[in-house]
Amino acid sequence: MQAQELVLRDVHVPPAPSWWPPAPGWWLVAGAIALVFAILWWVGRQRRHRTLAWQKLFDDACGDSAPAAQIAAMSELLRRAARRVDKQADRLQNEDWLRLLDGKKQKAFSEGVGRLLLEGGYRREVPAGEFAAVKTLARARFLELMAGRR
Repeated sequence: MQAQELVLRDVHVPPAPSWWPPAPGWWLVAGAIALVFAILWWVGRQRRHRTLAWQKLFDDACGDSAPAAQIAAMSELLRRAARRVDKQADRLQNEDWLRLLDGKKQKAFSEGVGRLLLEGGYRREVPAGEFAAVKTLARARFLELMAGRR
């Protein structure tokens, strides 16, 4: 056949593939993303439950006893929690102990109301304002230490 005898016709493009159902690779990507979100949700849930358990432990240990007894219980809990970040923490005394409790933050224990932990367990009277402040401070630091944060 000669070129003049050939009948030329238009090229027809096939229709574009539909967006549904997606290709198998997209199903794998969606499954991987769902798995990542499920793992993140589960880890967050476990962390929340663990933090709530630590809060309950702190509150139960302090109880509704006298302020001096509660300060002694707070000090004991803080020493136990401090061992999670430093194995020798239970042997620290006085200023060294307060510096460990300060961590890398402000000096709330060594220079602030947290000094009450040193002698508060031996006092007969503990001012209510100081006691409330040290309890809040000790609870926050206890949770940080239990989480392994210095």
